[in-house]
Amino acid sequence: MIRLALRDWDFITPLLLGDLASDRFQLKIERLAALPDDFASDPRFDASEISFSRYTTGRARGETGVVGIPNFIMRGFRHRCVVAAAESKLTSFEELRGKRIGIAGWQDSGNTWTRAAMAAAGLGIDDAFWAVSRLAADHPIIDRVGRYARPGRIEALPGQPPLLDLLAAGEIAAVLMPFMPQGFFAKGSRFRALLPDVRAAERGYFAKVGFVPGMHIIGLKPELAAREPWLPQALSDLLDESQRVWLEKRRRYADTTPWLIDELVRSGHDLPESWNASGLAANRGMIAAFIEQLRIQNLADTDLTPETLFPAAPALEGAH
Repeated sequence: MIRLALRDWDFITPLLLGDLASDRFQLKIERLAALPDDFASDPRFDASEISFSRYTTGRARGETGVVGIPNFIMRGFRHRCVVAAAESKLTSFEELRGKRIGIAGWQDSGNTWTRAAMAAAGLGIDDAFWAVSRLAADHPIIDRVGRYARPGRIEALPGQPPLLDLLAAGEIAAVLMPFMPQGFFAKGSRFRALLPDVRAAERGYFAKVGFVPGMHIIGLKPELAAREPWLPQALSDLLDESQRVWLEKRRRYADTTPWLIDELVRSGHDLPESWNASGLAANRGMIAAFIEQLRIQNLADTDLTPETLFPAAPALEGAH
């Protein structure tokens, strides 16, 4: 049995219901609100969704406690993750120059991609002041910046006041958020996306770079990958099939919102069918761009390549 830790993604529903199963291994999925802090030493799981950034920076330091599978189980554009107060007059990344920006995890993969998008629009790290703290009062007080703090530029806030409160009070200009806060989707929300046309910005970004950024991958314990070398591909394929079945059902039932069909049609027109494909070949450009961002943003001084980052990749070339 393979014990796999995942967030509660919609697309694993076919696996959870038993509509899909492997004929080579038994899979037990445990859904977690927070992923294991240190999967490599966590005895509860054989495989886990893990941060792409933490995996890559760990590999850059020579760590080999996890075998990564280039199956990007969490992937998405990041322009929409820059949030402003509803009454703010700011509507562009460039207008954040010289202002304080809140962030809850400096090294996080998503925030790394967001800073890359902001830099592409002309706002580099040194063009703003970064306030590092927790997003909400019910979030834990932990180290959120680590070795990357820089006095006067990237600073942890004493006591970690909630960034959402600071944003609402006008004490910071924007916050980078992985997930939208409570109330965000309601009419009259205190918060909104900074960019007035997020979709247009993200379409332009895709036209330029050719990929949808990946945040989380699947990690395996190395002894398991060595003992069962067929398993990484088989697990990746099973997850891909669950995604395919889930999307097929959404296109049929369109039950999430009254306008889901319109959204699925627009996504089908705006993105190639392969936008979410797994494997090294399908993601080589995106992986190389992320490694380059780690260098640019001083998160890792590394000569990693996509091939050395995923040493099991020759057997991992996407769904079959």
